[in-house]
Amino acid sequence: MTDWPRLTHAYGSAEDIPTLLARIASEPESGLWNDLWSALCHQGSVYSASFAALPWLADMAESEDRGRAVSALGLAGAIMAGADQPHGAGDVRARHAAEIAALLASVKRRLRTATGRTEYIALLESMLGFEGVAGWSEDLAWGLGNEEYEVACPDCESDLFIVFGEHGFFCTSEDYGSSDDTIDTRPLRPASPAQLEGIGARLHGIALADGRQEVAHALTYVFGDATCPDCETDFSVADRVSAD
Repeated sequence: MTDWPRLTHAYGSAEDIPTLLARIASEPESGLWNDLWSALCHQGSVYSASFAALPWLADMAESEDRGRAVSALGLAGAIMAGADQPHGAGDVRARHAAEIAALLASVKRRLRTATGRTEYIALLESMLGFEGVAGWSEDLAWGLGNEEYEVACPDCESDLFIVFGEHGFFCTSEDYGSSDDTIDTRPLRPASPAQLEGIGARLHGIALADGRQEVAHALTYVFGDATCPDCETDFSVADRVSAD
């Protein structure tokens, strides 16, 4: 049985976590999930109590209530994305191997029936968290969801926007959202699906298999190339996302 008072979360002792978990299980109130997320994965930081909650999250991921299941998978994925941080919980991947395996199986089932693009991308990122894929388990969803990554040029170190979506497909160092059409941009060069390798090829293949062509298309830009408009240096978008 978990000795919650001996564990910690973002605000101190985790003695309040059992009550919060019980309330979430009995009350369909989304604000409680925000409270749990804030305590267990505050701005990406994780704690000993975060991993102690994995068995409960794994159970909740099997809920017939899709909203609860997706919320559980999202939080659990974010927690596992921080597994390499100092947290005082020991070797969490070995200790919670059964729960992680169950969460991974759950997220793969939910992916195929995701209700929309945002949910699909979030579940894809959670899957990477359970698998221990460094970097992308924290960075994938924000960029794909916002159709933008912010990176630094590897040469001149200018802050750059990598834009792919309704605003176009380009790289710029200017605030394109509030500027007119005179901003200096360079077109992105998407990767050919046949030339994708590693995590890029895998994510692209999963998205296509799940019928998410729009996500697969966006991934060709994430794993493609760009040119800095300030110094004309060519670079891999994925390499800069990972570096940042």
